[in-house]
Amino acid sequence: MSLLPPLRLTGAEILRDGAMQRRSLAIEAGRITRGPLPEVDMTGFLLMPGIVDLHGDAFERHIAPRPTAAFDIVQGLASADREAAANGVTTAYLAQGWSWEGGHRGPEACEHLLAALDALRPVQLTDLRVQIRAETHMVGSAERLVAAVERHRVGYVVFNNHLPEALELQAGAVDEFAAWARRLGRSPEAHGRAVAAAAARAREVPRHLCGLAEAFDRLGVVYGSHDDPDGDTRERFSMIGARIAEFPTGRTAAAAAKAMNDPVLMGAPNVVRGASQAGNIAASDLIEAGLCDALVSDYYYPALVQAAWRLVDHGLKTLPEAWAMISTRPAEILRLPDRGRLDPGRRADVTILNAATRAVEATICGGRLTWLSGEAGARFLAQPQALRLAAE
Repeated sequence: MSLLPPLRLTGAEILRDGAMQRRSLAIEAGRITRGPLPEVDMTGFLLMPGIVDLHGDAFERHIAPRPTAAFDIVQGLASADREAAANGVTTAYLAQGWSWEGGHRGPEACEHLLAALDALRPVQLTDLRVQIRAETHMVGSAERLVAAVERHRVGYVVFNNHLPEALELQAGAVDEFAAWARRLGRSPEAHGRAVAAAAARAREVPRHLCGLAEAFDRLGVVYGSHDDPDGDTRERFSMIGARIAEFPTGRTAAAAAKAMNDPVLMGAPNVVRGASQAGNIAASDLIEAGLCDALVSDYYYPALVQAAWRLVDHGLKTLPEAWAMISTRPAEILRLPDRGRLDPGRRADVTILNAATRAVEATICGGRLTWLSGEAGARFLAQPQALRLAAE
């Protein structure tokens, strides 16, 4: 996919240095730059740093729109790639399980996804990466997991524990447990055996996690935990180096994370809907209390931009502050110094919003145009002479 020719976007409001400013933005050779270049008039638009999404599993619907209707994984990822670009996302971490649950969350599925993404990478639009959700009780798979992380250069892992939920459903919600098993392609009996096998290794889990933490430190992997139920759980994970608190389920876990200076991630759909779909704490409550650092797409890419505007409309954040939660802070948390800001020398990752409609009308990722629509499309197409001269 070709880079845009050198050009300058003029007339728009640009988020730079923590404020919306009326100035131009120049792009050349895939980077933000300076200098007189052919211009494209973007009056009436907002130029924002590209969205960095640290956790999303919407890609699963593109691979298997229904539990029993799977399609080619590379084509499914290509479709998810386009959806991310259409919603202003320039860096996206696909949340993939490494779990005793098997099926689409098992180690085989994870390895298959990593290989498929390697095949797609030369032609992908968005910078797609993988976040592995490693189940804590996968004690016997540590060597295999570390090998997959190293082989595919995975940079982000979170520890996840679905076992308490499984045991609770197995004991008191038989129909829901059976539905869970069917989604994974298992009988309830087989799923029950998998739960029992995982539970039997509980005493080995602490040493297993410490071993993984040591390996991740050696490989430079950023790691955290998912769905911490309380402060004690967050503290235990923080002590072994799992510093990111993803989706703490209650205020005490989020408060503990902040007390230890661990970043807290919450779901953008939670903000948009005003509540957690799983019945956990409302993300807006944590944001208002200063206990949330960044938002992620979770299961719905459009929620990222929608959540930023909702925070603005409800007076919880200014637009620069809200946008930082889906761009600047995520880039800092995952140690991505070349993105998250529209500064000279950084990657040309830009999300272009129509100021009147708030819709994403163009996305530029690494200096490549990955999404173009509406009035923004008309503006770009209205400058053929300037773009032709720039390309010569």
